[in-house]
Amino acid sequence: MTEMNDLMVLVDEEDRVIGAGEKLETHRKGALHRAFSVIVWNSAGQLLLQKRHAGKYHSGSLWTNACCGHPGPDEDVAAAAGARLMQEMGFSCPLEGLGRITYRAELDHGMIEHELVYVFRGVHDGAVAPDPEEADAYRWAAPDDVRADIAARPSEFSAWFRSYMDAGWPVAPCASGQPQG
Repeated sequence: MTEMNDLMVLVDEEDRVIGAGEKLETHRKGALHRAFSVIVWNSAGQLLLQKRHAGKYHSGSLWTNACCGHPGPDEDVAAAAGARLMQEMGFSCPLEGLGRITYRAELDHGMIEHELVYVFRGVHDGAVAPDPEEADAYRWAAPDDVRADIAARPSEFSAWFRSYMDAGWPVAPCASGQPQG
């Protein structure tokens, strides 16, 4: 039996729910589904990056944003994003919704990521304690350094994170440490 957190919300281009699908099957077919991503800054203006665990079912060992995931059916997207941040990176912080972005990418292991993503941002200056089953490493980096790294070695970054950077996301926090944009 499929657990609720293994079900993904299938949507149309307008984010209207059209059904639910099992996670692996949804990714094999490349069905459009709802997702979320969290971008975290520190007050020095650096981005928190995580290196996905090597054993992930796709995109293992790639650098990406602080966390991402899929809300379950009838789950609030913002609440799911906050819970996932705590699960993956071991901390919570207030999150602000930035908007949505849709992308499609063919990934490793025959997976296709076709997502309508709600992107959130937060500011955090405390401890980071990644779940070792989710992330192999993390680092803080200046946005210009991240862009340079992506330009030099795009295959070391997740497809969705490259999409966010290409689209001009994330939006930086202001000098006070509070997001602006």
